[in-house]
Amino acid sequence: MMADHCNLVSVLGVFLVLTLFHNPITVAGQFIPPVGLFTFGDSNFDAGNKQILSKAFVAQGFWPYGKSRDDPNGKFSDGLIAPDFVAKFMGIPIEIPAALKPNVNVSRGASFAVADATLLGAPVESLTLNQQVRKFNQMKAANWNDDVIKKSVFMIYIGANDYLNFTKSNPNADASAQQAFVTSVTNKLKNDISLLYASGASKFVIQNLAPLGCLPIVRQDYSTGMDQCYEKLNDLAKQHNEKIGPMLNDMAKAAPGFQFTVFDFYNAILRRTQRHMNFRFFITNSSCCGVGTHNAYGCGLPNVHSMLCEYQRSYLFFDGRHNTEKAQEMFGHLLFGADPNVIQPMNIRELVVYPIDEPMRESWEPTTSSTTVQTSDSSRGYAFY
Repeated sequence: MMADHCNLVSVLGVFLVLTLFHNPITVAGQFIPPVGLFTFGDSNFDAGNKQILSKAFVAQGFWPYGKSRDDPNGKFSDGLIAPDFVAKFMGIPIEIPAALKPNVNVSRGASFAVADATLLGAPVESLTLNQQVRKFNQMKAANWNDDVIKKSVFMIYIGANDYLNFTKSNPNADASAQQAFVTSVTNKLKNDISLLYASGASKFVIQNLAPLGCLPIVRQDYSTGMDQCYEKLNDLAKQHNEKIGPMLNDMAKAAPGFQFTVFDFYNAILRRTQRHMNFRFFITNSSCCGVGTHNAYGCGLPNVHSMLCEYQRSYLFFDGRHNTEKAQEMFGHLLFGADPNVIQPMNIRELVVYPIDEPMRESWEPTTSSTTVQTSDSSRGYAFY
């Protein structure tokens, strides 16, 4: 009898282990509380809002955008984007919808991000971050109570268009002019985050800027060749990124219950550009879809005979400035579960379960690789993220 009981226990144990390993995402996410996800920013997080605001043809609503899902739905990728994967890992059963679309289910959050968005100025057929926050406030009372908002995650990626526009309009700007512009951009970002906090948000994920000079569209515009990036734009992105962590540290100290984390998107892109074979990308300096020296323009537009690669998962970029679904999924994993080399002071999984109204016990700290990938592998495994 005892032997039979032991055998039964053993079988149940093996079954439990197999179940855990068979479905790790469910197990990893089963203790995540049912909270919402709200996204703000530019085309990287746009879930279809540009289609609503634009009177012109929006290529992202047509093939080959959405090619990997057979669903061209206004997202700037061949499939899903990073917030879609974050939502999935958070246990949200629906894709986060575009807030400007009528009759969508916003019970678990919404995307207010719009392509061409900026922090400064008045973008055409788009919204500044400040306007996106104001739109959120207009929708708030009818859709989300204060408790939902306070527990939800607010993801922001914006600023790239400000620096791209500045560099195009001021090609000879000296160091002092660049520094002054970075200060104006980051000050506006701080004000807009403060407005969101005043609206009830408390958990923020700020994605720092990519190495803008390495985007295929920038390489093509500035004729850098295949092996070089346009370093003036990379320098502006680095100056911007260096201000983000300290700024958020100060906000967390001054604002009760303000919680945040910073995703090092700059190095996530740069690592995949410089060490592409480590991540099973074969082409990282040119786009899968488009025309020109780096296939950076025209993807999805009518009457443009764009090149379309045979296998988009071998490319880091799908079009001139947006990543393939394969890369987006990688970024989703990093956002949700990576260590402090990549996202700090905590990842999204830790941020979601961190008690609301409780001061943060850790702060953002600069690392030796916060602005540039190291030439040798880090002992902490940084090179492999």
